[in-house]
Amino acid sequence: MPDSLWLESEPLILASGSITRRDMLIAAGIPVEVLKPQIDERAVEHPLVGQGVPSDQVAAALACAKALSVSHMRPGRLILAADQTLTCDGEAFHKPVDSFAAAEQIMALAGRTHELHSAFVLARDGAPIAEGQETARMSMRALDTDFVGRYVELVGSAALASVGGYQLEGLGAQLFESVEGNHFTILGLPLLAVLSALRDLGCLAR
Repeated sequence: MPDSLWLESEPLILASGSITRRDMLIAAGIPVEVLKPQIDERAVEHPLVGQGVPSDQVAAALACAKALSVSHMRPGRLILAADQTLTCDGEAFHKPVDSFAAAEQIMALAGRTHELHSAFVLARDGAPIAEGQETARMSMRALDTDFVGRYVELVGSAALASVGGYQLEGLGAQLFESVEGNHFTILGLPLLAVLSALRDLGCLAR
């Protein structure tokens, strides 16, 4: 009997420090090695934003830059990178730098609907070989400053780990009225699309 659905001789390299992305892949039966990319994300993003590039394409460009950065360091290996951007009424948000900024972001999103754009790129030998992106719409409930302050204090440093200051899989669920989109995409990786691409590349059993 086979002991794995993974057909590659070596594990997939995940070009990300995200524990959530790593755990999603492992839970889906993908053996993973983690290697963080060495890129300046803002240096990649700022020219694109200045040119008016849509946020979903910015996420795709960031994922590609991460994948190629690691691919050049690991010839022959299969690399996966992902990125996520958040926009609300045309305004782009980034990971908060401290708890104060996290509370400010959440209050700015409260009572409004924002979009999460999650993109991925698979690369080998310094070239992208598959890519995809998905968008989720997130409707946050009306919140007051006392609740947001309490939430940020409870979650601690986790509020700084994700754009928007929340993780839907944890206490962040308390912030929302409704969500539209794939759960994996909301968590930062369009996993079903990634698995489909891996099957098409012959890396996973069909």
